[in-house]
Amino acid sequence: MQLHQIHHVAVIGSDYEASRHFYVDVLGFRVVRENFRKERGDWKIDLACGDAEIELFIIPGAPPRPSYPEARGLRHLAFRVDDVEAAVERLAARGVEAEPVRMDPYTQKRMTFFHDPDGLPLELHE
Repeated sequence: MQLHQIHHVAVIGSDYEASRHFYVDVLGFRVVRENFRKERGDWKIDLACGDAEIELFIIPGAPPRPSYPEARGLRHLAFRVDDVEAAVERLAARGVEAEPVRMDPYTQKRMTFFHDPDGLPLELHE
């Protein structure tokens, strides 16, 4: 078996308006498909992210994500950017607060974290 690249990452949000606004209007992802799944009572929004996709499931009443101490499973989702400082400025202009930019001690690249409307940690990394 040879795994070539990530096809998609699934993210669960709890509020349709807040999550769609954040991922589409604030972060700038393009909607590929958007469907209300009547049998489940939720939304599935597929977003273009380079050659991969983000599957954004909006499930009202989904339980909150455990954070600290961190639980098993996906720790965070990281996005590569050309300039972390510029990306942080764009986020701030849209009302999203990021942690102070710091140097990744292993890659020697600048990075920072911020959160989506449901508290999922997201990273910007050069």
